[in-house]
Amino acid sequence: MTHSFALRVYYEDTDLAGVVYYANYLKFIERARSEMVRGLGVDQVALKAEAGVVFAVRSLTAEYLRPARFDDELRVETSVVSVGGARIVLDQVVLRGAERVFEARVTLVCIGAAGAVRIPADVRLRFAPV
Repeated sequence: MTHSFALRVYYEDTDLAGVVYYANYLKFIERARSEMVRGLGVDQVALKAEAGVVFAVRSLTAEYLRPARFDDELRVETSVVSVGGARIVLDQVVLRGAERVFEARVTLVCIGAAGAVRIPADVRLRFAPV
């Protein structure tokens, strides 16, 4: 399963050199992950209120491949790599057309008040790679 999220680079996303500031790619992929989760039918607000759990980034590795610039149309593709008892591993790629601009591997963990907890079974099933 691959989720696609479109965005445009705004002036506020760029640095003095006119390219996307490196930390803003993390914002782009965060938005894409949130939309993917919403698209899977997981209400994160309800999940926190009812089950007392949230997802958090445990680790992330990133590669900056090409600069994106003001007004570029980008697409973030998010793919589920694996789903475990308490974690989900995702690959995320930022593309400009067919060109890879940025890529990351993100590990999410499900956490409750006392730390890492198992992902609720109904939520885990929604993430299962098809």
